[in-house]
Amino acid sequence: MLKNITEAQLKNMTLKELIALCEEAREVITKTVLNNGGHLSSNLGTVELTVALHYVFDFPEDKLIFDVGHQCYTHKLLTGRYDKFNTIRQKDGISGFPKREESLFDCYDTGHAGTSVSAALGIAKARDIKGEKFNVIALIGDGSFNNGLIYEAFNSLRLLNTNVLLILNDNGMSIAPTVGSMHEYLEILSEDMQHKSKVDRHAKIFERFGFGYDGVYDGNDLEVMINKLTEVRERIKKESVILHVLTKKGKGYSFCEDDPESTHGIAKNNQPVQFNEYSHVLGKTLTRLAAKNDRIVAVTAAMTSSLGLSEFFEKYPDRSVDVGICEEHATILCASMATEGMKPYYAVYSTFLQRSFDEIVIDICEQNLPVTLCIDRAGVSGADGETHQGVFDLSFLSFIPNLTIAVPKDLNEFEKMIEFSEGFNAPLAIRYPREGKRFFGACEKIACGKWEKLAEGDGKYAILACGERAVTQAFAAAEELKAQGVSVTIINARFVKPLDTEMLGGLQEKFILTVEDNMLAGGFGSIVNGYFIGGNKILKNFAYADEFIPQGSVSELMQERNLSGRAIAEFIKSNENR
Repeated sequence: MLKNITEAQLKNMTLKELIALCEEAREVITKTVLNNGGHLSSNLGTVELTVALHYVFDFPEDKLIFDVGHQCYTHKLLTGRYDKFNTIRQKDGISGFPKREESLFDCYDTGHAGTSVSAALGIAKARDIKGEKFNVIALIGDGSFNNGLIYEAFNSLRLLNTNVLLILNDNGMSIAPTVGSMHEYLEILSEDMQHKSKVDRHAKIFERFGFGYDGVYDGNDLEVMINKLTEVRERIKKESVILHVLTKKGKGYSFCEDDPESTHGIAKNNQPVQFNEYSHVLGKTLTRLAAKNDRIVAVTAAMTSSLGLSEFFEKYPDRSVDVGICEEHATILCASMATEGMKPYYAVYSTFLQRSFDEIVIDICEQNLPVTLCIDRAGVSGADGETHQGVFDLSFLSFIPNLTIAVPKDLNEFEKMIEFSEGFNAPLAIRYPREGKRFFGACEKIACGKWEKLAEGDGKYAILACGERAVTQAFAAAEELKAQGVSVTIINARFVKPLDTEMLGGLQEKFILTVEDNMLAGGFGSIVNGYFIGGNKILKNFAYADEFIPQGSVSELMQERNLSGRAIAEFIKSNENR
């Protein structure tokens, strides 16, 4: 039924046919995600809700904005992308998130939490100004309901004087179980009808913002959802409404329902990871150091297990903080604890650290506080595409005063850097990819701003490699060049800031090549170029161009952008006669 289905055909289906359509969608999503990787449990939980939305509303004339967007797979199947669904999250395939360039049914690109209400209000206000009549719906999970941006949007609802439907998809989870006072508040609203007076009393908080509240309903009951959405569609002609529904994350598959956290996002083919993760080393090392140092605190924003901190949280609950999806708050929390003598470690994905930029500048670095930023999934992250590539952190961190930036060459060096950080009394950022695949010999003692030479060349070419992926490509180039009788110097540039100016000043090589898993603009290569400006060196930077990087595997994306051993070797070969 799903193949080639149209909005008109869906609206003419019986309830029995729609229920069968939901089951077919679940089967397609599960089969595809197990093969391609992707977000599984979040999509399985919203199948009935999505089908009901398409049955009741008129898309794409009506507008549907997904918060985060990782629950949009059923929506894609219903909107002409069935034949391409097997390409989801693959290079040149369809995205795992809403994309305006992909379909008229995707009205707003998303990928980070908390943006949907602001986006819905903006679209609705534009509709009103133009005198149009379509409906605007934001679908947001309870995890995103912790994000402060939501309440900034709430505060402007009356000011904007517009009407939207906000569907609160409450499954008790973000990636990890939802935490915080708002989660407790939503639990009160979800109590049964015996507590109706209590529920009604608490729901009035939304009325103060200008929303009518309606809940709580079973979001996995298709008939209930169709009836309720049909009713609410008329109501939002006069007022904005929050429709509160409960769904089961992983609905329909016991292995997802029983373990929604680990099946939120799964690897391609659902195979066990074949490499060690930097997050594992972070968790083990911090847990070991914390046994002797009671000032160490671990902070995360709704991603405890993904960042390797489960053991730390279990052993040291009083020194463990999960603030929910509130990255800015987490940053200030770390800064303020540091003013009182604590040693905070804020673990966060590179792509989500972007949300904390102002607080890093003002709260951590302006006060010169000893907070360590543990920046996971740095560099291209692969199949989640543009919104999740961690290729900006070196660029937006490198110009901040007082901040030291370290990039380990392998897992062993990463462990040494964490040990080094314990006694480092200033802001420090350590950035690293997910996977640790290579080891590059014994790790020298970590000294701030000091690099190490990993290979000695013949004096013509020096490769300054920043991070494990860069060092890996440098050695791949060296191996290829060896057959040509060319040898190169390879330097582990393990500090981006400060640069090792002593080593840079002593380089005799004519050609200086930089390699980094980051944008060139503002990144490591740009800083090295600035050091050598006006000199007689020939500089070549291997980094990402000024563009947003689409989905694909890490190796595909790096090779396509000439960030590879082969590309490095080809450049050197082409300059052998200079």
